Amino acid sequence: MEEKKKSIWKFGTREVVFAAIGAALYAVLGYATNMLQLPGAGNVSIRPAVVIPMFFGIAFGPIVGFISGFVGNILADLLSGWGFWFWWDLGNGLMGLVPGLFAGMIVDYKAVKSLLLGELSVILGSGVGMGVASLSEMWVSGADMNTVIFANFIPSFVSNIVNGLILLPILMVAYAAVVQRSGRS
Repeated sequence: MEEKKKSIWKFGTREVVFAAIGAALYAVLGYATNMLQLPGAGNVSIRPAVVIPMFFGIAFGPIVGFISGFVGNILADLLSGWGFWFWWDLGNGLMGLVPGLFAGMIVDYKAVKSLLLGELSVILGSGVGMGVASLSEMWVSGADMNTVIFANFIPSFVSNIVNGLILLPILMVAYAAVVQRSGRS
């Protein structure tokens, strides 16, 4: 059986709808857990919703993943009363974009290889996204490197990969079942 090649950069009406759904889900679920702050971390919360942009990136491409993370984080922070933090919003967008770069390699969402690629994308996406966001604190807030590493990067990176590594495979397998049942791809 020949595998169908996916275009990861496609962005039509279907992708616009999924980007909006992803952003809304991330905003609502992120808002629901924003009060679960990690002690000693610079405004870093335990946010299981980070899996939403990661999954939407893998399922619908890097643009959808980026929009889900970027817009969803803006909305979650505004709902929480935290205001607008562009670099952290960008970092959350990158957490969706990077896994989306793996979308073309993931065809069977329940295959071990696909699940492992998904897990790798969680680690890389969190590293890139939270790295950009954390490093921005040096010029935005005047933070020193120790603060950036220990109060921003490590808490956000570890929290995000724990949530992503646990929840992404569950979403991928569930999505595979829905796709199989509907007969769509």
